[in-house]
Amino acid sequence: MSQSKGAKAATVKGREEAPAAPQPAPEPPPHQTPHGRQSVKKLMAHGAATNSIELTGAPKEFDRVARKWNVDYAFYKTGPDKYLLFFKSGQADAITACFGEYSRRVLDKAKTDRVPIREQLRRAAAEILRQPAPQKKDRVKEAAHEDR
Repeated sequence: MSQSKGAKAATVKGREEAPAAPQPAPEPPPHQTPHGRQSVKKLMAHGAATNSIELTGAPKEFDRVARKWNVDYAFYKTGPDKYLLFFKSGQADAITACFGEYSRRVLDKAKTDRVPIREQLRRAAAEILRQPAPQKKDRVKEAAHEDR
């Protein structure tokens, strides 16, 4: 039993089983098509016919509405604040309803009379500048009473 540490380590390693073969990568699930917002390329790869609508404004608001309707769509930017909205032709009815709700939301936002906070701050600063500065009060030393 007088083995050196290196020999002992070699025998322990010799007793261990050979390292297992690397596990094969898990098979991807059968062809699943992505849903919701995606790239135009992925949407076209679905193999279904697509249509497009011109959209002006923020696509983020449309995303919120489209999630409720569970539609597949993609945006393509054509200019500043201008997008083409691609969608599957089979989902045209759902997109129409979704687009109607989106339009209502955009119009309701336009109707609100909320003033942005930065504009409120600018107005308050201008109002303060217009007001005359408060005058300093002159301190007058009272006359000392002689009867003290």
